[in-house]
Amino acid sequence: MAQVHPLPPVGVGTDQPHGGSVASTTDQGLSLPVLTAMVVGSMVGAGIFSLPRTFAIATGPVGAIIAWCIAAGGMYTLARVFQSLAERKPHLDAGVYAYARAGFGDYPGFLSAFGYWIGSCIGNVSYWVLIKSTLGAFFPVFGDGNTVVAIVVASIGIWLFHFMILRGIKQAAFINSVVTVAKIVPILVFIAILIGAFRGDLFRANLWGGEGMPATGLFEQVRATMLVTVFVFLGIEGASVYSRYARTRSDVGQATIFGFVGVTALLVLVTLLPYAVLARSDIAELRQPSMATALEAVVGHWGAIFVSLGLIVSVLGAYLAWSLICAEVLFTAAKTDDMPRLFATENENNVPAAALWLTNIVVQLFVISTYWSRDAFSLMLSLTSAMSLIPFLLVAAYGVLLARRGETYEIRPQERRRDLLLAGIATIYTLFLIYAGGMKFVLLAAILYGPGTILYFWARREQGKTLFTAIEWAIFAAAVVGCVIGIHGLATGYITI
Repeated sequence: MAQVHPLPPVGVGTDQPHGGSVASTTDQGLSLPVLTAMVVGSMVGAGIFSLPRTFAIATGPVGAIIAWCIAAGGMYTLARVFQSLAERKPHLDAGVYAYARAGFGDYPGFLSAFGYWIGSCIGNVSYWVLIKSTLGAFFPVFGDGNTVVAIVVASIGIWLFHFMILRGIKQAAFINSVVTVAKIVPILVFIAILIGAFRGDLFRANLWGGEGMPATGLFEQVRATMLVTVFVFLGIEGASVYSRYARTRSDVGQATIFGFVGVTALLVLVTLLPYAVLARSDIAELRQPSMATALEAVVGHWGAIFVSLGLIVSVLGAYLAWSLICAEVLFTAAKTDDMPRLFATENENNVPAAALWLTNIVVQLFVISTYWSRDAFSLMLSLTSAMSLIPFLLVAAYGVLLARRGETYEIRPQERRRDLLLAGIATIYTLFLIYAGGMKFVLLAAILYGPGTILYFWARREQGKTLFTAIEWAIFAAAVVGCVIGIHGLATGYITI
């Protein structure tokens, strides 16, 4: 999950409703190199440290290359849709869910807001699991991040961060700088060492899947990686928000492309190089974070320590950022009447306290649930991605809707055909991701969307508005049916976590 830096949270680090913290650092606007660095910082997160094992379980180098081509192409079109909508609908700045509400109605807007928020909460859980799994390599009591001790320590961490933020802690620039160095340097060292240790014969042996792994078709191998690629690309939707700070508007598109290409190169190298130093079956057995254990297999124990220290600093910094972002998503949704008004309140330190409380209660419950998971990190990774797909699908579909109607294309009408093509590809890509994730994650998402609608009931009652339109009743019924089937599947063991 990327350490995205969307608009700085209201009341956290800024006195302005939409982020004076960046703008105040430069009166002349941000240059292309600075914008590019911000895009890279937004996209590179904790997920990259888990890629070797996660991909090796699913596929070999050929499947991995195909998967990254699909993911890069799909995510690029999605990023371009976000960028286009930010320029053509600048007043819809309440979050990704604002597009869903504008295009498809209040309840789809709520589902988009809820999905993005709950997905971000689950992403925070994955941070704690990864930290404890990292420590488990040195202190066995933490296991794979889901032992009783690991859950207790993670719970203490959750509430320490919670009360620090409630007191008005601000995400200072030096924290971002430390976090960026902590995550980029180990990745570059890992890549350099594995290039030096590259064995062509081993890479060729792994090329189509390697020995000792289940024989599966190439399509199924690629499909099995799709939710992973979504997870590591989360944050690309934040790139377009920097457009208001750019020295020149044209720099935004260039920074997005440069940053996107650079990060994609890092992701591909981290995924592919381990196949040239270890057999695929060995990579698939590495403990998470597999980047650390893969480096350890090449250079010895110091490699695991080096990567692990960088990961812990990086993930703790990212957790602080995402704790603020999760609360901000709920806070902003409440300000725009998509959530109950309670969550639009702030404490004396200008922190959205009610939103932060609900966010961390949800994070706590998910951390406890990892005790019953066989592979807690992979589950949280996939579930985070699955919850993000509905918001992304609705954004892409809204892009198609605008382009087909010709709405806002009175200016630069020549861009309409291009935008329709990009939005159409992004829509097909997100639909494919939902299919690739499988029915298991559709039903697990429904288990969350169904009960989550209680917040929608609450908000509509406060506003004295009609609950659902006819189409929205059908959507709600589908969510409830999915929820019931999902719960039954968990109870009977048909769905395993």
